[in-house]
Parts: sequence; C-alpha cells; structure tokens
Amino acid sequence: MTGQHAKGGAAGRLAVALAAVGALTAGIGVWSTVAEGDDRCAPDTRLVAPCGAWWGAYIPYDGDSSLVRPVHAFEKKIGRRLDLVYTYHDMSGNELDGTLLTPDEQVLGRDRLLMLAWESTVWKEPHHAGYTETQLGWKNLASGQYDAEILDPQIRRIKAYGKRVFLSFDQEADARIKEGAGTPAEYVAAYRHLHDRFKQLGVDNVVWVWTVSGYLGSAESMKQLYPGDDYVDWIGMDQYNYFQCHRTTKWLDFDKSQRPSYDWLRENISAEKPIMLSEFSTAPDPERPARQRDWYTAIPGVAPTLPEAKAYVHWNRAVPGPGCDLTVDSGPGLEGYRTAGQDPYFKQPLPRR
Repeated sequence: MTGQHAKGGAAGRLAVALAAVGALTAGIGVWSTVAEGDDRCAPDTRLVAPCGAWWGAYIPYDGDSSLVRPVHAFEKKIGRRLDLVYTYHDMSGNELDGTLLTPDEQVLGRDRLLMLAWESTVWKEPHHAGYTETQLGWKNLASGQYDAEILDPQIRRIKAYGKRVFLSFDQEADARIKEGAGTPAEYVAAYRHLHDRFKQLGVDNVVWVWTVSGYLGSAESMKQLYPGDDYVDWIGMDQYNYFQCHRTTKWLDFDKSQRPSYDWLRENISAEKPIMLSEFSTAPDPERPARQRDWYTAIPGVAPTLPEAKAYVHWNRAVPGPGCDLTVDSGPGLEGYRTAGQDPYFKQPLPRR
C-alpha cells in the first residue's frame, strides 16, 4: 500500500514520551522472550532472528503528530511490546515528515527495532493524508542531484543514531512506475546510488530491505526492479486479504494471502534473502465477523511453514473505500491478532545494537 505516513516532532514531547515508556512498562509488564539469554536465538548482523520472527506494526500518528502515544496504546491493547515499529518518510527534509529518526522514533527505538520507509517524493499534505505527492524522479536521485540537500543530512542522522535500523527505499516500487517515478532501470540506479551514498558516508548500521507489493500480476516488473544481492539484505512484500475492499470478492485465509508471493519471490528473486511481510492485514467479513479473528489466529501455525519469513509487520490503518478498515483496534480482529502475538515464535531477543 503506497503512500502512508508521518510525523512531526516537537522536542517538548520527548519528556512526555519518556513518561509514557514507564507507564507502558507498568501497564503490560516487562517484555520477555522464551529465548532471552540464549545465544542460539540471538539475531545476526542482518537482524535475522534464527528461532522465529519479529512481530511488528505500522501505527498511524495521532492528531498532534505523536508516535509514542499511539504505539503505546496499541501495545496495551495487544498485551505485548512490538518488536518492530514501521514508519514512513518523504524526502522533503521538513520536520513533520522528512526527518528520519525523529525524537519519537528514537524513544521507541530504545527497546524496539525501527523500520524506516523513505520515499523519493514530497508529500502535498501533512502525513500524506490524501496520498498526493510530487515525484523527485529516480533518474534525478541516481544522478546525485539531491545528495547534498536531501540525502546526506538524513544519512548522517541515521549514522549518529548508532543502532541498526531497517531501511526501505520506495517501498512497493512496482506500483510506483505508473505513478511517474521512472523506469525499472532508473529505480535500480537510484537504489544503488542511495546504498552507495550511505557507504561513502561511513554508515554501517543500516539493514537494507527491498520492498515490492508481491502482486504477481507485476512479476516481470519485480524482476527488473531487483537491485541485486549485493545491495539487498531482506526482501519485503505487502500482501493483504482485501475481501470486499477494492471491489474484490474472494476471501483468502492467511496462508493463501501470503504463500504464493512468498514462494514466487524465493524462486524468482532470491532464495538466500530473508522475507519480511512488511505490510499485511485482512479486511473484515461483515456477515461472518469470526473470520477476521480466525485469519490472525492461524498465523502461528502457518509461520513455521514459511521459514524464511522473519518479520511480520501489520498494517494497522484504514484506507479509503468501503470495507477497507484494515485495523485490529477492536472486536474479533483485535482478539485474533492479540492471540497470535503471544505465540513464542514471535518472542525473540532483541539486539542491543
């Protein structure tokens, strides 16, 4: 799902955020894992957890652009701390949406992994509210045109942060071609340029995620968009059970919604790279509400049969259109998601760096 995001950070909220950390700890208990202290389950340098998978989510910012508050509220609902928080940024460089590793992200990153999606666009509304944007253009990015003004300041912020972060450049790149971002070859050049720019500036704390929709109707485009194994640490895919959302009619259980794209990416892009379900969710079935609960409770049983899927990141935001509430904020969806997240497969020891 392209176009989702944001954050504006007032430094004054930092103290509030720190207080919220304590409140969360008191509310849901100290986060622990079945493998804590077991070196066999420690993640490797690519942040791959060998004994299971990360449990994460994208949570929208609240009305005053706080991220800490809604993340903590969501964690209280699901009865656990998220392993991974996924956020989105444009390349405006502004405080609201274009600053990577905002104060709120840094607070959350103290005891969570961070996944930063960085788009080569400038959003026309705060937090990309209406999904309209200006494309900077992959060929322009690849040429170095935006290095000094846009890329380098944010790259240095990530370097200063020190802890490892996941970074995705122009997630769902296959959907961006028709939006005017450029050709597959231009995307590959832009991706490689960004990757090399991080290296030139001495950044060693980025784990690179190449993210496509996983929609198999875009199979040829996805092949052409792959930057190569030397530039990619993880492969991300964004697949959903939309059901009645977007005028679809077929219900796909969790397995059927994820396995075809997982298998295709392993067979056609790389059998060596771990897979991230970088966005996943199900729409509800108004006539059979329990279906949404059961969709989520099935995840722990399916996960070991997708052994290279090492991160599960829920898309917890409604999107425009009837039947498109993809959240698990209440009802059967929350019940199922909460149950799935308690499984030991999704309780792995976080790295210190």
